[in-house]
Amino acid sequence: MFNPSVNDVRNFFFDTFAKANQQQALSDLEKMAYSVIMEHPEYQTVLRDREKYLNYNWLPDAGETNPFFHLSMHMSIWEQLSIDQPMGIKALYLELCEQFGDEHEAQHQVLDCLAEMVWQAQYNNMQPDPTIYLSCLRRKLGKE
Repeated sequence: MFNPSVNDVRNFFFDTFAKANQQQALSDLEKMAYSVIMEHPEYQTVLRDREKYLNYNWLPDAGETNPFFHLSMHMSIWEQLSIDQPMGIKALYLELCEQFGDEHEAQHQVLDCLAEMVWQAQYNNMQPDPTIYLSCLRRKLGKE
């Protein structure tokens, strides 16, 4: 099982951004990461300054968003959509795309639900429950 450290994840995004900007060849995973990075220009300043941000701690209580966590969540969603796991997520995502008229906004809606499922699992000290995830998506579509 792949279990990267915080620094592994951060270095992956730093390296991907640097390689792409130097027009070096990217792996398929790096291409996916770079496309997510390009959808988030607000994070590119962070990715240009490894020394400053490799060990930086973003404070959610202060309204800060950890860009590496956010980018990783997008990549998780792409993986889930590619294999339709949990089953039915792809159809719900496509409905969200239609509802919002914007794939990126639809991904952010999915991201909210993924975060809710993870929070519930942590709060209740249980494994993530995909029924919470899918139920959240259905609520966003007005189906529950």
